[in-house]
Amino acid sequence: MSKSLVAAAVVAVLTPALLVAQKTTYDFDKTANFAAFKTYAHKDGTKVGQELIDQRIVAAIDTQLTAKGLKLNLTEPDVFVVYHVAFDKQKDISTYSSGYGGGYGPYGWGWGAGMGSTMTNTTVRDILVGTLVIDLADAKAGKLAWRGMGVKEINTTAKPDKRDKSINDAVKKIFKDYPPKIKK
Repeated sequence: MSKSLVAAAVVAVLTPALLVAQKTTYDFDKTANFAAFKTYAHKDGTKVGQELIDQRIVAAIDTQLTAKGLKLNLTEPDVFVVYHVAFDKQKDISTYSSGYGGGYGPYGWGWGAGMGSTMTNTTVRDILVGTLVIDLADAKAGKLAWRGMGVKEINTTAKPDKRDKSINDAVKKIFKDYPPKIKK
């Protein structure tokens, strides 16, 4: 198998995996006392609008906050949790080459410029990209204390168990750096 065929095969296999990688980020109020946040309650934000998906997002948030030591308290929470979801259609353009390129090059016979057969394919497809923003607002101070955000390509044909896993993984990754480590 030629070097270019191997390279094309690697690109073809890795490209879909790279497209669905989730990017996350977070920001926070450096004056917020995160150690004082022991309880939370949900407030409405910008929902998906599909009840089952919205339920999965709330359940994933509850799981992560519980793992971080917070407890649900509907009457007097320390923080309010609000999530927002937005979708955007984007174009994905993938190009890869396959074939071989043997011939007479600048250093004699070998791989490089010259005679050979290669084929380059370019595909363009519409993809749906989702953004999930999770805000934690200090209930007493009435201001935003922490914001986490994840962006990922959405698989609109995923089965329910795959949706569960995808949402849980996304929320876990968003909360990875909560509470933030404040440098002194």
